[in-house]
Amino acid sequence: MEFKSINQLKSLLEENKISVKEIAETYIRKINEKKDLNIFIYFDEDKINEQVKEIEKLPNNKKLKGIPIAVKDLFCTKKMPTTAGSKILENFHPTYESFVTQKLINEGSMFVGKTNLDEFAMGSATNTSYFGNTINPLSKKGVPLAPGGSSGGSAAAVAADLCLGSTGTDTGGSIRQPASFCGVVGIKPTYGLCSRWGIAAFASSLDQAGVFSKNVKDASILLEAIAGHDERDSTSSKVEIPNYSQNLNPDLNGKIIGIPKEYTLDGISDEINMVWENAINSLEKKGAKIKNISLAHTKYALPTYYIIAPAEASSNLARYDGVKYGFRSKDVNSLDEMYELTRSEGFGKEVKRRILIGTYVLSAGYYDAYYLKAQKVRKLIANDFIETFKECDFILTPTAPSAAFPLNEKQDDPIKMYLNDVFTVPASLAGIPGISIPYGKDKNGLPLGIQLLGKHFNEQEIINAAFALEKDYE
Repeated sequence: MEFKSINQLKSLLEENKISVKEIAETYIRKINEKKDLNIFIYFDEDKINEQVKEIEKLPNNKKLKGIPIAVKDLFCTKKMPTTAGSKILENFHPTYESFVTQKLINEGSMFVGKTNLDEFAMGSATNTSYFGNTINPLSKKGVPLAPGGSSGGSAAAVAADLCLGSTGTDTGGSIRQPASFCGVVGIKPTYGLCSRWGIAAFASSLDQAGVFSKNVKDASILLEAIAGHDERDSTSSKVEIPNYSQNLNPDLNGKIIGIPKEYTLDGISDEINMVWENAINSLEKKGAKIKNISLAHTKYALPTYYIIAPAEASSNLARYDGVKYGFRSKDVNSLDEMYELTRSEGFGKEVKRRILIGTYVLSAGYYDAYYLKAQKVRKLIANDFIETFKECDFILTPTAPSAAFPLNEKQDDPIKMYLNDVFTVPASLAGIPGISIPYGKDKNGLPLGIQLLGKHFNEQEIINAAFALEKDYE
């Protein structure tokens, strides 16, 4: 049986047409059938069956009772290992549950496993994981495609129908770009809406938890479940969390949509521009007004991001030294040697590259020239959005500069890989919410996503607009 939505499955449960045990059996079978996609780092049938016994005791008013959820293996989970896709945490078993996963447990979710990701969330194709590459479930025979990254395993899990929703993290586009590549819905909330507590840190001023789902309504249900203030995270905001799913409203009459000229880039395929144009026309037909806007500092977003993110990564990843937990190199003769060998053997190539870049831009001679300047430019990028939102309700752009590409096509050229984030990074630097929904296909039948960006803490606005656009494809 294929379950199309969270509400459909909840109705079946409440009407006693299916049991939690039968749901578990269905998804265990599906996951076993698609093991060749390497979507899960951790999958344990016994662990799922243990959850079933607990979930069956819960009242039916739990929002996510029995709903199968996949968890990106960056979130600490008390009863499952957490690896961050890295050798250095290969055998790490947290003693606590992350804020986001605990909230999902509280609502009755069934965790089907921990999904693969780029190591420490550093990548755009889920091909830097110590546990091997994840294959996009939409791949044609003989040509394995990248699912996007870093949350590629989570997007692929939803696309392959191995769960009804999954958690991801978005630092520079790591939810929205995989959502586009896999043809699913992905939402990155405002920075601070969802607590980062219990998530292995990459770049603390950018990391934000979010969700993947099959449709916009499911995304809104999951976002309600994971959002909220957490005193353990100093960047967690005290804001009231709306009832996103109950407030869904596709009426766009009078809404003003900003179309930024800076997102029209050389080399972007006609297909992507056509999908963008189709979405603009659809919004106009639904009563929205189109306004051409300029986000003048967008062209500096990628270089700014690739200074700030590695700088914060080099600081955050200093804790992995082989002393207290995680991998430790054997046959070492001194403390310095233990640090050096543990980190050189425990981290993969991309993580080491970013630590080196980050350490360099933070070094005494270059701090002002690189890191400090990047922070100033970041402020200008954020201000562009603030000013723009004074005259429009939300912004519409493509999500990614291409459809899913062959798995190892860009592996040897980090610059080409970094360019995958060109449309998603500006919103991350500004800390504003973004949602990607599938809105067309390329000549090979691969999905292309469209991205909606909104004001800080105005997730409802972009969810509503995405809901309206989604109806074109129902």
